[in-house]
Amino acid sequence: MSTTDSNLRHAYQPGTPSMLRALNERTLLEYLRSHQPTSRAQLARATRLSKPTVSQALAGLENAGLVRAVGQSIASKGGRIAILYEPNPDAGYVVGVDVGRGWVRSAVANLAGHIIARNDKPNDAQSASGLVELISHLARDVVAHAGLSWSQVVHAVIGTPGVFDEQSKRVLFSSNLPDWGRHGLLTELRAAFGLSLSLENDANLAALGERSFGWGSSTSTFVYITIGTGVGMGIVMNGALYRGARGAAGEIGFLPFGLDEVLEESGKISDTYLGMFEEATSAEAIVRQAQKLGLPASLSPRQIFDAAQQGDSKALAVVEQEGYRLALAIAVITAVLDPALIVLGGGIGQRGELLLPPLERRLQQLTPLRPRIVASKLGDDSVLLGSIATALEVAHDLVFQYYVNSNNSNNGNSTSSMAPGQS
Repeated sequence: MSTTDSNLRHAYQPGTPSMLRALNERTLLEYLRSHQPTSRAQLARATRLSKPTVSQALAGLENAGLVRAVGQSIASKGGRIAILYEPNPDAGYVVGVDVGRGWVRSAVANLAGHIIARNDKPNDAQSASGLVELISHLARDVVAHAGLSWSQVVHAVIGTPGVFDEQSKRVLFSSNLPDWGRHGLLTELRAAFGLSLSLENDANLAALGERSFGWGSSTSTFVYITIGTGVGMGIVMNGALYRGARGAAGEIGFLPFGLDEVLEESGKISDTYLGMFEEATSAEAIVRQAQKLGLPASLSPRQIFDAAQQGDSKALAVVEQEGYRLALAIAVITAVLDPALIVLGGGIGQRGELLLPPLERRLQQLTPLRPRIVASKLGDDSVLLGSIATALEVAHDLVFQYYVNSNNSNNGNSTSSMAPGQS
């Protein structure tokens, strides 16, 4: 049962005409969201509701601004004109935010998922409170730039490194962001935004972005591996995100690879240690490996890959080592999950033209299991697009629940009305 269906049962007595009407309206709205503009007769056939029921439900949804007429078609019988309906994309809006160590990205989209405005800013925050302020100001600026009021925003999703622990309400394993794992962060974010808001792991959101807008749209079981400042993985099984028992599924940074190298380089595990595999394959690991081979310490990972692209032998050796290490993880992931597809993303993972040849050579030596491996179609936008897609799933329920509560309040029930954008 969905959250909205559960709320319907609380708002209305089971079996009453008002509840049945709400359930019928919900059925029509869900159908319209997944289909092309549809006539009343087509809706009746598809949902097996009577034509009078469909007409009544559509009238209620149209009056509330949740659906709209978008054109006409000529029916096959008698040449009658049929009005076509679709969900009103402007019944509410969502905000997505991608929080990274280097950049913060934000966008606002309507309920059809069309991005209306976006903006990116360097992450120069020196504290968790400063980052909360940066995020909230960026999101509000994007909404204002779109010509919208903040009250029209229904839900926001913030993508962040680490794992949000529901029990403690803290973000774990996010030491790349100063003090981001402290108590009270979610409360502070919700106060700054003043609306319905949720936190999600950035790799999970990248996988959902890929599912909605990229390579994942053509397969139901795949993984998204992000390699950049940190390392992570989002898992989509049978079309749905898999989080695991504690929300930590896909935290491949903790795979026990590269331990000898890490100990040789650091001598001990630091307080900010995020796992053997992350220590061995993240952006900082690439810089360390380049320095060991004699490349200048000033080179960034991007510059190292660019040098490899130009044929520099030392840079090519760094890239080859990175590909070999990724092959170890992919061999394990393939043996356990058997995904149809592996998508590589993040600042390093996107360099598939360089990473894939050594990775696939090494993989052939490690396992007979050969998943298809591709670089993300979405580039730096995967997390942001995933946050929009995730926010839409929540917003559709919230917008309809507001409509239900409004009707309930108008009918004299004591249930309070909740406007879009208010939690």
